[in-house]
Amino acid sequence: MNRILGVGQKFPGFEVKATVSIDTSKTVDEAFKTLNYQKDYYGKWLVLFFYPKDFTFVCPTEIKAFGDLYQEFKDRDCDVLTASIDSEFVHLAWRKDHQDLKNLPFPMLADVKRELSSNLGILDEKEGVAQRATFIIDPEGIVRHVSVNDLSVGRNPKEILRVLDALQTDELCPCNWKKGDDTINV
Repeated sequence: MNRILGVGQKFPGFEVKATVSIDTSKTVDEAFKTLNYQKDYYGKWLVLFFYPKDFTFVCPTEIKAFGDLYQEFKDRDCDVLTASIDSEFVHLAWRKDHQDLKNLPFPMLADVKRELSSNLGILDEKEGVAQRATFIIDPEGIVRHVSVNDLSVGRNPKEILRVLDALQTDELCPCNWKKGDDTINV
């Protein structure tokens, strides 16, 4: 099994197809876009979260919760992406089918070759799916936060936003620190 990419390590990047829209006025081809980390996201803060697979039960609750907080991430100059091992076509079908995903404001990466999840060390070899992992990557492409939940347990996007806030202060932040709280002066 691969070792999970850790804090302080360089993010390996990606070039994968993504589902970017379900706008019925667009063609099917316009619903998809090839995204490249270096070209599209390097130089920005990025939250990339993986979930096991489409048409499941815990996953849409998390995806919707990140979507609900999307503007707060954007207000912090941070892009958000989600990914699973499903194809862009399955992502599109799920988004069209699931009410909570129809207006999703960020792309869904299709890691069908499982290269990105393997490179990050989060491919669950027993299940053949990406683990429920979250990465915060800084503008220089350095992983600053990693968390992985059991496949059956959803994560807390508000906590990811809190951690992003703390990282962006570039200060020492105590336990339970929130944006606006004092940092630690040494």
